[in-house]
Amino acid sequence: MSSPVNAYELLIRSVVDYAIYMLDPTGRVVSWNPGAERIKGYAAEEVIGEHFSRFYTAEDRAAGIPWDALRIAAETGRFTAEAWRIRKDGSRFWAMVVIDPVRQDGELIGFAKITRDMTEQRAAQLAMLESERRFRLLVEGVTDYAIYMLDPQGHVTNWNAGAERIKGYLQAEIVGEHFSRFYTPEEHEAGVPARALETARREGRYEAEGWRRRKDGSRFWASVVIDAIYDAGELIGFAKITRDLSERREAQLQLEQSREQLFQAQKMEAVGHLTGGLAHDFNNLLTGITGSLDLLKARVAQGRIGDLDRYITAAQGAASRAAALTHRLLAFARRQTLDPKPTDPNRLVADMVELIQRTVGPEIQVETVLATGVWPTLCDPNQLENAILNLSINARDAMPDGGRLSIETSNTWLDDRAARARDMPPGQYVAVSVSDTGSGMPPEVVARAFDPFFTTKPIGQGTGLGLSMIYGFAKQSGGQVRIHSAPGMGTTVRILLPRHRGAAEAEEAPAELAAAPRAEQGETVLVVDDEPTVRMLVTEVLEELGYAAIEAADGAGGLRVLQSDVRLDLLITDVGLPGGMNGRQMADAARQTRPGLRVLFITGYAENAVVGSGRMEPGMHVLTKPFALDMLASRIKAIITGG
Repeated sequence: MSSPVNAYELLIRSVVDYAIYMLDPTGRVVSWNPGAERIKGYAAEEVIGEHFSRFYTAEDRAAGIPWDALRIAAETGRFTAEAWRIRKDGSRFWAMVVIDPVRQDGELIGFAKITRDMTEQRAAQLAMLESERRFRLLVEGVTDYAIYMLDPQGHVTNWNAGAERIKGYLQAEIVGEHFSRFYTPEEHEAGVPARALETARREGRYEAEGWRRRKDGSRFWASVVIDAIYDAGELIGFAKITRDLSERREAQLQLEQSREQLFQAQKMEAVGHLTGGLAHDFNNLLTGITGSLDLLKARVAQGRIGDLDRYITAAQGAASRAAALTHRLLAFARRQTLDPKPTDPNRLVADMVELIQRTVGPEIQVETVLATGVWPTLCDPNQLENAILNLSINARDAMPDGGRLSIETSNTWLDDRAARARDMPPGQYVAVSVSDTGSGMPPEVVARAFDPFFTTKPIGQGTGLGLSMIYGFAKQSGGQVRIHSAPGMGTTVRILLPRHRGAAEAEEAPAELAAAPRAEQGETVLVVDDEPTVRMLVTEVLEELGYAAIEAADGAGGLRVLQSDVRLDLLITDVGLPGGMNGRQMADAARQTRPGLRVLFITGYAENAVVGSGRMEPGMHVLTKPFALDMLASRIKAIITGG
């Protein structure tokens, strides 16, 4: 069995990653292990008896560092250092050195020296430090982005030049402050800063856009990214990047405004196409109404009352068709905010057929092929209606000598391959197709058909915006639009919209017009309308119900009554009144002295003409002309009793 000393020597000789050797008290080598031979390049017989200073650089020897090392080791019990050392071949390596004194009976008998080659580690460390230095210089030099670090609690720990430029704070002013100071009071109240850090901590990253505050109190629109930084699984802080996107947001808002204006212009262009046909249709409807009334008057004078119902029914039918046509035109022409809602394509197309037929004229046959069980889709129905009408106008222009216009609906499924070809997600879609038997388009025209302002129509006959807006509508709705056409073969434009899993919104059912209950004693209604016939009819209804009625022909006359002390349970007023004060202004003025006044606006305009840019206040209601008198009676009683 080996002695402890021999076992120790065997251990030393087996080590090759460390140079382990002994020195006598003067610094000469007395032993040499394989690790020393590998690291320094000397065999044992070459170096034993030599002074260890030969491994130092000339500069270190000239400075007396080897002898200082021995002295420090003898005096303090250990010497440690890192520095350059020299191999046999003259090359340098970065060494980590430990020198321990060896004593026997208190007397120094030599030194144990351990050297490790740290060249690779030092190179990696220097590379990391250089990378950090470069990154720090890069970050500090960036001026278009605010880049800074937060501690785990959200306090700022450093601050680059971009942060100083964008947010207005110097580094000395902001380091140590909590980053939440950049958020608006509304975001503070909603807990946005805390939620941002929690999201970054939980998911690794938080991204958002919103208003942020500068030092001077001004706001800017910011894109924000917060990344959580972990070391060995422990959160050590956050990296935060903020970019000022105020100019881009302003441009985006202007673009959206321009698109809305273009959308409105396109709608009004379509309305222009309608006017000629509408005049013809309204004249026909008015002829039916006035003719039926003339015959009704004549038969009453003759005492022939057997056919009266026939004439009454004819007049009411013509009036209802005229009202429906007016309402559809107003709904189409008015400006309104885009409002996606569950939409039944079949019902929307069916409701448009009469309007489309009048638009394209009698020379073109309009047909619909509406598939059974078509899914609802989530889109803005007014935009879809506008798209179909514009495609119908394009089809009409492609068939100057007449032809057939087909509107088709269907369900379709796109698999992965078909979806990729259309740049869409795979899934279930609703297709609305408009086809014509017109002249068709060559491939080069089809390729540019969706480009804004591209048109093949003569100057003054088209904006070139119709198809590009339809394309934008389909994309915004999560769908796509495609054209299939060839010269002489007609054109089909197919709009694909994603299937909506809910039900389409139901049409409002007509009110059940049961006999309205009579008024209570003393209940009084003010009627303001510049049309004597309307005032007469409304007053007749009120008196039939037992209400007292007061009439006024304009806003000023109505306001005089409203500012008196007469009892009024309801104001019924037209919106468009002569004399410089409209019905809404009169009602708003009246509510200054009668804050609980109930108001029913009766108007021939679209409903949002009453609202304007504001909102309908509680207790205000709208009834659109023309209306059935029993409908008016039910609304009056419901408003007075239920407010």
